[in-house]
Amino acid sequence: MTHVVILGAGFGGLELATTLDETLGADVEVTLIDRSDAFTVGFDKLAVLFGHKQPEDVRSYYRDLAASGVAFRQETVESIDPTTRRVVTDSSSYDADVLVVALGAALDVDATPGLAEVGHEFYSLPGAERLAGELAAFTAGTIVIGVLGLPYKCPPAPWEAALLLHDFLVRRGVRDAVTIRAISPAPAPLPISADGSAVIAEQFRANGIELLVGRKITALDPAARAAVLDDGEQVPFDLFMGVPVHRVPAVVAAAGLAEGGWVRVDPYSLETAHENVFAIGDVTTIPVGQGAIPKAGAFADRAARAVAQTIAARVRGTGTPGRFDGVGACYLEFGEGNIAKVAADYLSGPEPRVEFLGPSAEYVPDKEQFAATRLARWFRS
Repeated sequence: MTHVVILGAGFGGLELATTLDETLGADVEVTLIDRSDAFTVGFDKLAVLFGHKQPEDVRSYYRDLAASGVAFRQETVESIDPTTRRVVTDSSSYDADVLVVALGAALDVDATPGLAEVGHEFYSLPGAERLAGELAAFTAGTIVIGVLGLPYKCPPAPWEAALLLHDFLVRRGVRDAVTIRAISPAPAPLPISADGSAVIAEQFRANGIELLVGRKITALDPAARAAVLDDGEQVPFDLFMGVPVHRVPAVVAAAGLAEGGWVRVDPYSLETAHENVFAIGDVTTIPVGQGAIPKAGAFADRAARAVAQTIAARVRGTGTPGRFDGVGACYLEFGEGNIAKVAADYLSGPEPRVEFLGPSAEYVPDKEQFAATRLARWFRS
């Protein structure tokens, strides 16, 4: 029997484990390892941040996995040997016939001096929960939303946070007393989409949100309570909301799998330089044109299906290997019940094809279905 070990139970890991269980059944032994006990859809963190949901509302526990043939282990991966496909955790070890690394991107709060002392990150569920309390009590002053490094997960999320923050403050009747500034080192809100960037910038202007792009925050000054930019300019704040620098997990780097900061894979098979060792999702980099495929759940999900097809073909000795097509979509809430959709096809031609749709109420059920169908597929209700 083929033993498939999947490291990480995010979008990619969950979809891969579920698909292998469906397609191969007793012909495969699937072990899914994650240090957490529950999964959270990324955009639900903003629902927690602005008080629409409680943390417990957005957790789906791995003990409730729908795939009965998948063995879940809540353990921390301590070492990976990609040559032998041996994995050592804090409580066991595993020898895989096929190894799939889906450990995502790690948030490096310490990479930005001062962030841990005077700022807040909102890209983790605990971070969003802590910041929610600060926002609920905030009545006047300056809030700065800062992207602290590139690339980062879910490129529209910081802009979505700024627009939802505007709505949040309007509902509380304190918007006129609050200045909102958003800063990013990228040259535009969505570099891949000129149309989308223009729509976001216009909505920011309409909502009185200041936008600074092409500017890098190098540190937060605790004494001055200011974000320090790369040219020395200081942007004062009363509350700082940061998207931390993202890194490949240390255990992946130690395994020698990272090249240029992230795991390099064949863009179509998603296999690494090591036979029967694949990587999917945010831990990878897949260069396309002048950029790379974004770190977002929709692409990890799609990658998992391609890898599952390849594994099935190898186990059975017949069938067509999977081919990742680089197709996916992200959603961006504009507030007042309007949502935009960024639909992209990264690998069918020499350059990515991106369509920015909306914002419109039309995409509200589309976004809800995106999460609901996957959760219903992966977890027992």
